Amino acid sequence: MHHAHYLIVGASHAALSALHAIRLHDTEGDVTLLTRDDSLPYSPTVLPYVVSGRSDPGRVFLRDEAYFAEHKVNYLRGANVRNLNAGANAVELADGSRIGFDKLLLATGAAPLLPPIPGLAGLKFHVLRTLADALALREALPQVKRALVLGGGLIGMHAAENLAKGGVDVSVVELQPHVLSGYFDAEAAGIIEGVFSSKGVHLLTGKSVASVAAKGAGCRALLADGTEIEADLLLVATGVAPVTDFLAGSGVATERGVLVDEHMRTNVANIWAAGDVAQARGFFSDSRIINGILPDAVDQGRIAGMAMAEDPGIKTYAGGVPLNTYSFFGEQAVSVGVHEGALDSSGVEVKKQVDAAAKRYLKIVLKENRLAGIFGVNSAFDPGIMWELILRAIDLGDEKLAFLRSPQDTARALMSRNWR
Repeated sequence: MHHAHYLIVGASHAALSALHAIRLHDTEGDVTLLTRDDSLPYSPTVLPYVVSGRSDPGRVFLRDEAYFAEHKVNYLRGANVRNLNAGANAVELADGSRIGFDKLLLATGAAPLLPPIPGLAGLKFHVLRTLADALALREALPQVKRALVLGGGLIGMHAAENLAKGGVDVSVVELQPHVLSGYFDAEAAGIIEGVFSSKGVHLLTGKSVASVAAKGAGCRALLADGTEIEADLLLVATGVAPVTDFLAGSGVATERGVLVDEHMRTNVANIWAAGDVAQARGFFSDSRIINGILPDAVDQGRIAGMAMAEDPGIKTYAGGVPLNTYSFFGEQAVSVGVHEGALDSSGVEVKKQVDAAAKRYLKIVLKENRLAGIFGVNSAFDPGIMWELILRAIDLGDEKLAFLRSPQDTARALMSRNWR
């Protein structure tokens, strides 16, 4: 049985950030990094662009073999963990082999969450979470004239855009009253929906699918209101769930994801978790949340790696703050922080500017003179700086009015004085 001092399960942003943090403090400790994918590491955010052909699938990798060799990392691809024996400090792979460890990081990410729609299990459909998924979808596109996308979140809307650009007649069915409901309110989403509709995409919001069935080489979906939709291709993008099935019986505590503390430690000694699989404290409350965004995965991975390597410079996790940037048909939407409905109403101020005709929207949410959320469609502000402004809980002080008038310029000036 191979034994690693540091074993990292997963190979995306959280895992690579942890690896970097470990090697900054420990250049010699044995590291094994394994992934269920058969490829080098890549970011899930690039997958829609692989589907569209904008990104070459051979050039999307975050690290190459030379990187792992230089940093003395045993990189194992196509290695799917079947179970974890925490008591024996070992994982068992799907092929029956075992790997022991002194310290383990769970960075297994998330997998598509399939809705319980009658008929779906026996139907051919696509998802978009891995590079293999993206390549399969791209290969299918030349034969597709009509596509049905279930889910109006980021993955579904990215896919719908790329399908429409390829000349496909696209319908999107979304259970919520508007698309992208996890990021934008109805007014902002309305602007986004208007752009999609102008490009020929059919958006059916507030609708549910009663059943799906095969029809020829494609499918037919029956909605709860009696509407029927026929398509050559079905893409299911109704959400994701953390990959935790291999933890059954391990003793590692889970709820929606793997529960971790402010240093990404689980309840089991010498086991950490980071990224989309980790359920850590939120920034705006003590409740533990899953904040599946790239910057948070990097931050959590760095903290976990520093804790594993016993780096004395480690800082505690500040808490999850949502951040998403979304480009669509040449337009730009950004969501940072939370809407006013997620906050105790005391001390909350909201400023909103909407110009639907110009496809422009801006909403700023303040809590006790501090930024809690900022949301824009075609509005200029730096999401990374806004994210830092929230995380640092910077009091806007006398500059609040200036920030409300010009958030980008004022935020840059504030952060230039508070960066360290």
